[in-house]
Amino acid sequence: MGTDTVRMRAADETAGRRREQRGWYFYDWACSVYSTSVVTVFLGPYLTAVAERAADADGYVHPLGVPVRAGSFFAYSVSLSVILAVVVMPLVGSAADRTGRKKPLLAAAAYTGAAATTGMFFLDGDRYLLGGVLLIVANAAQSVGMMLYNSYLPQIAPPEERDAVSSRGWAFGYGAGSTVLVANLVLYSAHGSFGLSETAAVRVCLASAGLWWGAFTLIPLRRLRDRRARTERTAAPGLRQLAATVRDMRRHPLTLAFLLAYLIYNDGIQTVITQASVYGSQELGLGQSTLILAVLLVQVLAVAGALAMGRLARTYGAQRTILGSLVAWTVTLAAGYFLPAKAPVWFFVLAAGIGLVLGGSQALSRSLFSHLVPPGKEAEYFSAYELSDRGMSWLGPLLFGMTYQLTGSYRSAIISLVAFFIIGFVLLARVPVRRAIAAAGNPVPETI
Repeated sequence: MGTDTVRMRAADETAGRRREQRGWYFYDWACSVYSTSVVTVFLGPYLTAVAERAADADGYVHPLGVPVRAGSFFAYSVSLSVILAVVVMPLVGSAADRTGRKKPLLAAAAYTGAAATTGMFFLDGDRYLLGGVLLIVANAAQSVGMMLYNSYLPQIAPPEERDAVSSRGWAFGYGAGSTVLVANLVLYSAHGSFGLSETAAVRVCLASAGLWWGAFTLIPLRRLRDRRARTERTAAPGLRQLAATVRDMRRHPLTLAFLLAYLIYNDGIQTVITQASVYGSQELGLGQSTLILAVLLVQVLAVAGALAMGRLARTYGAQRTILGSLVAWTVTLAAGYFLPAKAPVWFFVLAAGIGLVLGGSQALSRSLFSHLVPPGKEAEYFSAYELSDRGMSWLGPLLFGMTYQLTGSYRSAIISLVAFFIIGFVLLARVPVRRAIAAAGNPVPETI
């Protein structure tokens, strides 16, 4: 084979890989709008209001005959979606690795979630049960889709490109989230000018996230490709498959050690995301418009943060950069403890600090884990990773709630979350990542 032929083949492979990577970015662009506009901003308050309209004189709704406080219905629906995802993700992950056909499974998850989200347009009056079902389906579908999406990373990016590719994916997601959130806020704030009631505007915002999700998913489905399966195993039922995955991970204790560190510090990250608005409203006395603008600021700066930390990882390695981000998280929370009440400017500064470290710490954690996954088990292992990301983040809210209950201070509650970043830092620093990558059977990058 001539030198020119080898060069042409290498150039074709590089061009094909770049095409797949660009398509891969667009799935984050497609589905992140659901997380931002639906889950973070609009659905919680709206579904709670719908449930309250359907409640009896004592404030209870009765799904399937079970008495549930209307104010708790949204939280319980999210919890049920996590349980469904716990059962489904390991089963789908194993099937994806066994057959090598990830793309049809990704399409099924994406369009199930997009359809359920679009269906939220019909969430009106007292149809709280419809809202709960659609939320459970959409949330579980998003978890399954993200697991499959993440599992493509080690296949479309060689070790030396993985940090940058993962960071760009997160940046695309936050970029889409901020773009659509701006449009939704314009529609919601000026709903009368568009001839819509307030509830109709919310329903349009919810449904538009589903349409966006479905439309932009076409791009990754056209550009990503399936690969021949490297394993021949039969899939067990969901929970049994999860147990089998965990047993297999015990053969790679260093991978498991990283996952434990990630579980802990990510629990802190997720709790800050969900409780920052509570802290802003209850402790700092800030209004809803201020909180929504803070969410938008986080989304915008997370794009820059993800890209900047991706570049830092090229010089210092992903592990050191993540450790640096955990220090930044600790400093940010400490500063948040001293924020004065009724001072929106300082709350925006806090939101800026969160945004700058949020995207990068998540993106680099994903890329670092991808190096620790044995070849041929990408989807299966990323199902466990996704469960750590979405399904196991309960200890942080519990600590936050208990600290507030014992002290009566949201300032004490927010500073208590520093423990997750300190413990996560110590555990991550103890993981010998080079040895872990080699033990998983993967090439060790020069900088990691």
